[in-house]
Amino acid sequence: MYNFLVTAQDGAWDQLGYEYPRGRFLEYTDDDIARSFQELKDPQIQTLLELPCLFAYEGDSEAMRLGRLRKVRPRPRTLYIEFELDANVPPIPFQRIAPLQIALDIRGWELSRTHWAIKDEDLLEILSSAGAIPAQPAAPKIQKANLPPLSRPELQAGSVGEFVEKVLNFDHGSKEVFYRGHSIRTRYRLEPALFRKDERGNFKHLDAEDRLYRELLVSNSADFQGDIYTLDRLVRMQHYSLPTRLLDITSNPLIALYFACRSNSIEVGEVIALALDRDQIKYFDSDTASSIANLARLPKGSKEAIDYSRVAIEDFNQQDDVKRLLHFIKEEKPFFEGRIRPEHLRSVICVKGKHTTSRIAFQSGAFLLFGQDATLDEKGTPDITLTRIAITDKRRVLDQLDQLNINESTVFPYIENSARYIAEKFSFRE
Repeated sequence: MYNFLVTAQDGAWDQLGYEYPRGRFLEYTDDDIARSFQELKDPQIQTLLELPCLFAYEGDSEAMRLGRLRKVRPRPRTLYIEFELDANVPPIPFQRIAPLQIALDIRGWELSRTHWAIKDEDLLEILSSAGAIPAQPAAPKIQKANLPPLSRPELQAGSVGEFVEKVLNFDHGSKEVFYRGHSIRTRYRLEPALFRKDERGNFKHLDAEDRLYRELLVSNSADFQGDIYTLDRLVRMQHYSLPTRLLDITSNPLIALYFACRSNSIEVGEVIALALDRDQIKYFDSDTASSIANLARLPKGSKEAIDYSRVAIEDFNQQDDVKRLLHFIKEEKPFFEGRIRPEHLRSVICVKGKHTTSRIAFQSGAFLLFGQDATLDEKGTPDITLTRIAITDKRRVLDQLDQLNINESTVFPYIENSARYIAEKFSFRE
């Protein structure tokens, strides 16, 4: 197993340290490995430090370097690393790496994107066997089975009563609290469907975001006629199960509990409480929300071409791709001032959208809206405090929720769901 680190920044591997956006970590990484690094606590960081590293630049013109990480420090939106290149191994020309790409699990598009992957291959053995580097002394190898597990849950509930008791004992002060339920606590992360990856760590839909958006508008134009803002359209698209940069949350903890129990009945589920200051919450007509939402309309190349190192607002907004984003925003807000803050486009914000459907209204729905390469740290952030409750005995919990009128028919208030629920409720049982 090894770290594969790619950057577009010239001379990055000649410096002391480097900073990756959190959203670029674990791209092109097999899912069973990525799950072990959902949280970055001391055991996970120590594992990263023990893995050999292959440092690369985007494209095929620069040589790669062998080395190790000396420090990994999670920051609110980034991962800061310090590293040490192996002075005994000269730079490896790409021509020596190219025939080994399949063996090293370096995939077709990886050298076109800045990212940090963890590969389940023996880097040193492959390179030395091919003569790309001198023979290396034997060293301990980390296998999948030895990867650190996720932390054990501090809180656990196996009934509605236990769950409500724990929720009522939370002390969030004056903060507003939202909830989200996951049916498998060790698998699902706090990320929107658009950002999810397949089992090999490849994005399923992210690269085609602008086409997903336009294709649904083209094929179902009448459904969107009453929507004013791009955010309104994204909420409706989310409602119809299109992958978007929105993550559903709810102000009703029992709704989150239902979603934690609704599927994967033998797995331990989870309800996550997210607490944040009320002044951090945005509404459907927020300028910040409009700025992030309209990223959905930019093609992949335009989004990735935006230079966030231009911290001066005037300079940042002079970029052609930012001007294109401003054009989209002004279509819905003609008086919007052309001064997008770069940090806003890379943030995660909480948004209360319009309750345009009965489902959103019943579920007390709100959303987390994710900006470019944005991630929500699984431990929480300075703005969003997370508390987790593991959920067991799901069948019992679902029966108890049904007594409180929380079931398939009410959470998804459509006639077909009501019919399915009624048929199941009155089916013959011995």
